[in-house]
Amino acid sequence: MEILRKQFLRHVGQTSPSPLMIEVARAEGIYFYAPDGRRYVDLISGVSVSNVGHGNREVVEAVCAQARDYMHVMVYGEMVERPQVNYAAALAELLPAPLESVYFVNSGAEAVEGALKLAKRYTHRTEIVSFLNAYHGSTHGAMSVMGGEDFVGAYRPLLPDTRKLRYNAFEDLAQITERTACVLVEPVQGESGVRPPVPGFLEALRARCSEVGALLIFDEIQTGFGRTGEMFALSKYGVVPDILCLAKALGGGMPLGAFVSSGEIMAGLQSDPPLGHITTFGGHPVCCAAGLAALNYIRKHDLARLAEPKGRLFEELLADHPAVCEIRRSGLLLAVELGSSERLYRAMELLREAGYLSDWFLFCDTAFRISPPLTITEEQVRACCAEIRAGVLDKL
Repeated sequence: MEILRKQFLRHVGQTSPSPLMIEVARAEGIYFYAPDGRRYVDLISGVSVSNVGHGNREVVEAVCAQARDYMHVMVYGEMVERPQVNYAAALAELLPAPLESVYFVNSGAEAVEGALKLAKRYTHRTEIVSFLNAYHGSTHGAMSVMGGEDFVGAYRPLLPDTRKLRYNAFEDLAQITERTACVLVEPVQGESGVRPPVPGFLEALRARCSEVGALLIFDEIQTGFGRTGEMFALSKYGVVPDILCLAKALGGGMPLGAFVSSGEIMAGLQSDPPLGHITTFGGHPVCCAAGLAALNYIRKHDLARLAEPKGRLFEELLADHPAVCEIRRSGLLLAVELGSSERLYRAMELLREAGYLSDWFLFCDTAFRISPPLTITEEQVRACCAEIRAGVLDKL
């Protein structure tokens, strides 16, 4: 084990000077296990990736079956591949009109990149508007619309002609004008510490975009596939964007992203120039097969609807603890606010000691995340909360 850790540090590119260094031997349901057999409760599901749980049998069977048939054949968009077509059709069936055309890519950042290009291509405008404390990915274009200077300052210059507004600030919407190609927004801000929209804000944003001819892009990379209590947060808040970005749970645990729009808007990538957006591995057939199996599992077991009462139960069982200042929540996506970064860092240590994997938010280091697989049971929620109270919150 020690040799493996040394090789990890030497040969695997690192994202921080202090990785968790927990070796994973296997994972099942809401749990993963270290080589010594120690069990951890996964409270973040790979940041809302493993919505149907680890090792989901139906997803694994779909992966194996598709891998036996074929894997990569040709770059995306040239061949008729049944997993892509079936999954795109299933998504279009669930989404409101006019969201009917799905462009598969490899990740959430790629979905954002494609959506930004599509908006500029369709509107023939250049300004891109996003929101402070928003996270949309780490590629150059996605970083250009990220809402935290600490993460992007070292990589400037980035995309020009971008503007950042305050989320939930109605008065800022006047800054969206006839110069604006698109407005990119998370319907629930994730990395700012789970900040839902105030009543009427998304509706006002939609109206302003329609008024000036700007395209509205929803980033549902973290909120999609049942996380907020509806299959997509756009249904929860009753607002339909012009372009929808998806990833994370889209692949059922496999790497997959997509941006979705109307056929009319999506056609802008086909000509002047042709091949306006291309990708080799986008919509990989094995990933699409896994994603479709996961989507079918969510629907069959009604996991989207059940996310709301499960999230509410977490809130009810933790909110009254004196160490908890506030709980912000949308469905089964929660931020447990502790009030200071010092208490948060101590809570992270205690959580790991108690056998729980959580993390904080990129733009909120005073709260820890709870977003377990949607398959978590009420009994497991109650057990988690009892152990978190005794093993973590009581010790703060």
